[in-house]
Amino acid sequence: MRTAIFPGSFDPFTIGHLDLVERGLQLFDRVVIGIGKNSEKRAMFPLVFREESLRKLFENEGRVAVDVYEGLTVDFARRWNAHFLLRGVRSVQDFVYEESMAEANRQLDGIETVVLYARPEHAYISSSLVRELYGYKKDVQALVPYPLP
Repeated sequence: MRTAIFPGSFDPFTIGHLDLVERGLQLFDRVVIGIGKNSEKRAMFPLVFREESLRKLFENEGRVAVDVYEGLTVDFARRWNAHFLLRGVRSVQDFVYEESMAEANRQLDGIETVVLYARPEHAYISSSLVRELYGYKKDVQALVPYPLP
């Protein structure tokens, strides 16, 4: 089974990330969404809320798994026997960074990085943008796939 992991600490999981999971499912048999514990202190919503929301979001898609992890992405990939890492980019700078990380992952653990772009209409929507708007008490519900608390 060709499995790809989509790691990060999506907070909240944006509509652009949904595009990437959808495209990942076109390329792989299974996509595992990883919620990193490492950045819990920077997260806008508790880990439990993020995990439950993602599980509900994908409850009818048997090829998507949601898992919480702590530590290195390569260790998370090993746990799922995944040899592919999905990464989303929005700019040339993002792409350059991901390319350098891809080479390190390839050399260290033989993990191939697949760089994906969200659909153009969603590409500008980042977790940091949603977090900032939400912080200013703006309505961000159209930018995220599940009801916020």
